[in-house]
Amino acid sequence: MGLMRWRPFEELMSLRREMERLFDEIFERRPIRREEFHPLTDIVETENEFIVKMELPGINPDDVEITLHGDTLTIRGEKKEEQRSEKENYLRLERCYGSFQRSFTLGVPVKADEVKATFKDGILEVRVPKAEEAKPKPIKIKVEK
Repeated sequence: MGLMRWRPFEELMSLRREMERLFDEIFERRPIRREEFHPLTDIVETENEFIVKMELPGINPDDVEITLHGDTLTIRGEKKEEQRSEKENYLRLERCYGSFQRSFTLGVPVKADEVKATFKDGILEVRVPKAEEAKPKPIKIKVEK
């Protein structure tokens, strides 16, 4: 019997391919659950405000509600499912539908009465101005001689 060369990386690659195949098989056939819809969000803090941008493609702006309670911004809404015909032969159903709610604690006092929201090309933008006491204040240092 001759010696066989052990190739651990080939075995690992084989295992990886098999795991990927298994995950593809499992997740391709899973039903879409309503609680999975979770819009992607970016939050930028500037000196004077917070800018929240949320991806909401296919959502009617009338189906979105924005509330501010203290320093917590909450955005909730619903992405309604399109009517599907049983006659159509769907090869893949990946889009998520249903209700969503995202809450973000901003951590500083804000001006609730000056919050503005716009909706363009499927992107919701909410601008939340900071209260005066939350803005940084420069302090001059006196140098003694």
